[in-house]
Amino acid sequence: MLTAAFVAAVLLSFLLKLWLSSRQMRHVARHRGAVPGPFAGTVSLPAHQKAADYTIARGRFGTLHLAWDTALLIGWTLLGGLDLLNQWALAWRPELGDMGYQLGLLTAFALIGGVLDLPWSLYNTFRLEERFGFNRTTLKLFVVDGLKGLAVGALLGLPIAALILWLMARAGSLWWLWAWGAWMGFNLLMLVLYPTVIAPLFNKFQPLEDAALRDRVQRLMQRCGFAAKGLFVMDGSRRSAHGNAYFTGLGAAKRVVFFDTLLERLDPPEVEAVLAHELGHFKRRHVLKRLVLMFALSLAGFALLGWLSAQTAFYLGLGVRPSLDAPNDALALLLLMLALPPFTFFLTPLMSFWSRKHEFEADAYACAQASGADLSNALLKLHEDNAGTLTPDPVFARFYYSHPPASERLAAIAALSMPTARAGMQA
Repeated sequence: MLTAAFVAAVLLSFLLKLWLSSRQMRHVARHRGAVPGPFAGTVSLPAHQKAADYTIARGRFGTLHLAWDTALLIGWTLLGGLDLLNQWALAWRPELGDMGYQLGLLTAFALIGGVLDLPWSLYNTFRLEERFGFNRTTLKLFVVDGLKGLAVGALLGLPIAALILWLMARAGSLWWLWAWGAWMGFNLLMLVLYPTVIAPLFNKFQPLEDAALRDRVQRLMQRCGFAAKGLFVMDGSRRSAHGNAYFTGLGAAKRVVFFDTLLERLDPPEVEAVLAHELGHFKRRHVLKRLVLMFALSLAGFALLGWLSAQTAFYLGLGVRPSLDAPNDALALLLLMLALPPFTFFLTPLMSFWSRKHEFEADAYACAQASGADLSNALLKLHEDNAGTLTPDPVFARFYYSHPPASERLAAIAALSMPTARAGMQA
């Protein structure tokens, strides 16, 4: 029963992803020849065509990667890959003990997965992104980032994994509730530590030196009643030409971070408008809502794991032989991590819709606190710099897009600005 449901979910999700991707590529290719009417005066034809070519290239790459990931999923589960790895790890159990064996299994799985994905990451960085002029990462920096990522993953991941495994073995039938609490505490701790401890391992963060821009940003935050620990510029140009701005941290540890590529491209009023949009996410409690959703979904996930881990059919149905004299907790964690995504994929359009709703609300807040025209100009520049297509397939966009398509977003901003303009004429 479980095997049939898993195969059906994998097959249906694969076919749906393939269909959506092909729709997107065909739609973008059909509209490559001309800039859409609403953008005819602001976006050049070469920029529009570059965005189309980039979208199609990423779609083709994504299709190949999808086929590889699907084959790998079947290989790990029904074809016995995880079972083989588990039998190998079990051979070390007499020397390592139960906890050492289970952490070894998790580590081996993560390392093998990283090695198998490495060619795709290399191609994406040094061929695809390079081809369209976005990559600024050197091979040395790529390797150093990878080694740092491994070290940070081990230092942070192994302790929380050990704690969850210990709770699974020692905390009784409600272990999943205690494990969920530990996992949530870990995530909240990471929100506090990430800005000051983890992120600086990979990027340099310098205080914002532009006095005029700093004053403008600080006045905006005062108007919005938002306090941050600092304004920083990140050297995003070391790795990519893409630009962005974001908030990071929790509580008193919040920081405002600008990519240096963003500051190079946008004028100060446009930077203010982009920041006002990000502030809108906080003022409309989007960040809190997403945290609550993460809490709820992770609780459901741990509860599901608590039930499935005690079912022999869970293991056998996914191609793994559970141990009779050794703990199967790490095995259950890996199996759920592998098996759950094909089922939860079908929730993607709901999550995308919710996210787009938040983006519209944040835009509305930005228009009230800054200039809608500046926000529109900034979005157009970022769209062009990031080679975002102006002509996405509507079905693909409804399913996947966490941000509204540019045409819808700019139309909504223009509509918000109209009452202000009419009020000005009446005065």
